[in-house]
Amino acid sequence: MNILRSLSRGTQVATLALLGLNFTLPAHADGYPNKTVTIVVPFTAGGSNDVLARTVGQKLSEYWKQPVIVENRPGAGGNLGTKLAAKAAPDGYTLLVVANNFVTNPHLYPDGRAGYDPVKEFVPVTQLGRVPFVLVVNPGVAAKSPQELVALAKAQPGKLSYGSAGVGTPHHLTGELFKSTAGIDMVHVPYKGALPVVTDLIGGQIQALFGVANSVLPHIKSGSLRALAVTGDRPAPYLPDVPTMASSGFKDFKSEVWIGLVAPAGTPSDVVAKIEEAARRALRDPGVKASLDAQGLEPTPSTPAALKALMNEDMAKWSKIIKETGTRAE
Repeated sequence: MNILRSLSRGTQVATLALLGLNFTLPAHADGYPNKTVTIVVPFTAGGSNDVLARTVGQKLSEYWKQPVIVENRPGAGGNLGTKLAAKAAPDGYTLLVVANNFVTNPHLYPDGRAGYDPVKEFVPVTQLGRVPFVLVVNPGVAAKSPQELVALAKAQPGKLSYGSAGVGTPHHLTGELFKSTAGIDMVHVPYKGALPVVTDLIGGQIQALFGVANSVLPHIKSGSLRALAVTGDRPAPYLPDVPTMASSGFKDFKSEVWIGLVAPAGTPSDVVAKIEEAARRALRDPGVKASLDAQGLEPTPSTPAALKALMNEDMAKWSKIIKETGTRAE
């Protein structure tokens, strides 16, 4: 078998056939891809994950001269599509777009109910993008900074409420991090998705929200919501006058939605490297960058090692919050 490694792939196949051996050779970067590549998005169409998958997927198709299709497989907080991708052949032809929930769901669905292991069943390829949250309030709330919101909450414990796109979502966990850091009591009101929570915030049914930038930006610009701070490590280019949480007195406070690309465990490293190189090229394309910037999405290509480090960091950070608050997915 060592002799086979020195031969071309076609010669390897022919040699095995002559020997009467029915081995399946693993995929390699030579000739990859030579058929359709599927990118699974474990959420509905239209969200940040989906936008990045389709934007990058279109460029990959151009580079590779092969179809790259995006398949939305929502359900169970992202678990359904993730479990399907975990069972795919590790040949580079099925990829999965992931975000924060990829590493938090196993803690939100205890006893293995998430149905997958993000470390053992997948290999990281590259980070695709990130978007910070924006702490926004209804204009009727008498707070123009995070510190003023904290003062209001301390003066009225249990009276102010903040919304989220659902129990265990990054919006919710960021709100719990804020409560823990500030030492305040605010009521969490979960919704089914980002649209209804923003609608109720504008209507005054809830007072605050850590919203993804692209969902709240139009309402900030129209004046129907007030931005108090962004949760990234630097001001957002589309909200240059809005401070970070850290600069507003909450040292080391950081929470962002990150989006990455992974492949089933066992995918050959040279195939992973080829996908990463193409994705990096796509994210650096001026047209792609302009399109994503307009939606509040910052392209952030990275090495597989950097994505793995980010996943490990987030897993440690949010599993602690989940444990402390007793949060469980519905």
